[in-house]
Amino acid sequence: MEITNVMEYEKIAKEKLPKMVYDYYASGAEDQWTLQENRNAFSRILPRILKDVSEIDVSTRVLGFNISMPIMVAPTAMQKMAHPDGELATARATSAAGTIMTLSTCATCSVEEVASTGPGIRFFQLYVYKDRNVVRQLVKRAEEAGFTAIALTVDTPRFGRREADIKNRFALPRDLTLKNFEGLDLGEIDKTDGSWLASYAASQVDQSLSWKDIKWLQSITSLPIILKGVLTAEDARVAVEYGAAGIIVSNHGARQLDYVPPTIMALEEVVKAVEGRIPVFLDGGVRRGTDVFKALALGASGVFVGRPTLFSLAADGEAGVRKMLQMLRDELELTMALSGCSSLREISRNHIKTDWDFPHYLPAKL
Repeated sequence: MEITNVMEYEKIAKEKLPKMVYDYYASGAEDQWTLQENRNAFSRILPRILKDVSEIDVSTRVLGFNISMPIMVAPTAMQKMAHPDGELATARATSAAGTIMTLSTCATCSVEEVASTGPGIRFFQLYVYKDRNVVRQLVKRAEEAGFTAIALTVDTPRFGRREADIKNRFALPRDLTLKNFEGLDLGEIDKTDGSWLASYAASQVDQSLSWKDIKWLQSITSLPIILKGVLTAEDARVAVEYGAAGIIVSNHGARQLDYVPPTIMALEEVVKAVEGRIPVFLDGGVRRGTDVFKALALGASGVFVGRPTLFSLAADGEAGVRKMLQMLRDELELTMALSGCSSLREISRNHIKTDWDFPHYLPAKL
């Protein structure tokens, strides 16, 4: 079958993957309202005509690094469940596309293995563990492997209630391991009747994490720290005060607290709150180049894609991820051309109308 858009990869992935793995990748928390709204809440585009769009430039800079497009790869765990090459394939594809990959703490390939695939701009996603020596070691290894930023997940003191994982009694397949933890003493995780991952998080992740710990993390690394999981103007302003290098507006792929706003709705207030002092990025629900355009118009400096990476990886390995990124880039270029924008700096709030610009807008369910 000829793949013509990113969403078609999900159907292929669903057919190829074991139910437990597909459900883990695809599902959200509880009623999955936020999961649906992450997609549904994207806005309408208003075109501008008679503009010279014979050449389109989608290149940009993120934290001082030049990248080919404002589309980057979000951290997603355990990619070898999707394909035998796992994060190595994603790293190669992302590097070939000239953009940024974010490696999950809970990866099935280590920071060193990912670095061995060759040059590339890579961020390391971090959870803070009760044993701070584990955190120190993870950060040190990421630095030594050439990773250029830490994406600190701040919305996960506990894992959300992911009912599909509970029903499936989700567990990492026996032939796979969380490679970044090899050699580290994290203790044993008790057997559970529910989700293994939820038990893992409850036993290891530091539930006391607070703003003061941002300063602690800054004291052990010189890498810029991006906060992933900010949804409000209030938290965005505090993030700036504590020296965050950037913010990712994220609801964890709608896998944590259900009924929080879709990220595209939360984006603009966060952008306004930081007043240009640090870059703001978005993840959640991006499936089209038009989605990327809408996020940029609302002030994002770029977007991260998670599930499209997993599903394209499951469908066709490295080639699938390469094609997924290329399709999003091509769609963004087309959207820009049809909207009268020849470069990213020409995209503005005037190019879109959102549902919440109108007084009648209400979420489908409260």
